[in-house]
Amino acid sequence: MSESIKSLELLAEQFGKLGGVGKRTAMRLAFSVVDMTEAEAERFAEAILEAKRNIHCCPVCQNLTDLEVCPICSDLSRDRTTVCVVADTKSLIAIEKVREYNGVYHVLHGMLSPMQNITPDDIKLRELIERVASEDIKEVIIATNPTTEGEATAMYISRLLKPAGIKVTRIANGIPVGGELEFADAHTLACAFDGRKEY
Repeated sequence: MSESIKSLELLAEQFGKLGGVGKRTAMRLAFSVVDMTEAEAERFAEAILEAKRNIHCCPVCQNLTDLEVCPICSDLSRDRTTVCVVADTKSLIAIEKVREYNGVYHVLHGMLSPMQNITPDDIKLRELIERVASEDIKEVIIATNPTTEGEATAMYISRLLKPAGIKVTRIANGIPVGGELEFADAHTLACAFDGRKEY
């Protein structure tokens, strides 16, 4: 007799399709669902369907929202002359938690990656160019990750926007707060020196 339970394996397989969820975690999540009451399972399933039905890209900044226009774009106190470009909504949320930035955003939903065949047409670059052309934007801050893809994306955006007279800046990279210089790699130290500011 087989020890496998087909319905449980199918459920775990679906959880395994989520980013960052390995086989063991997927199986634990599947068991968690099985342990729910039927009413809890129905609410869980309905929450997934409701999120899928209602969440869409903001027509202004491409941030995920369940409103017609996202709360950041609707906030008239935000500085609309400064746009921070991020790879995804998770990055936007991380910046918002700091409460230091009061401009608006543009979410790319990815980064350029020739190795994975992700081209400018696969991310929300056209929307950014159209926005810069139609709005009174003075500065674009590029806040992509300091990876090969993030740097390539930042460079590409800079080359597109600078001829239009837009100030393009890049967030600084370097030694993290509380970090020790002796443990930093050469690239991190180089970025720290490049991003230095007057004290």
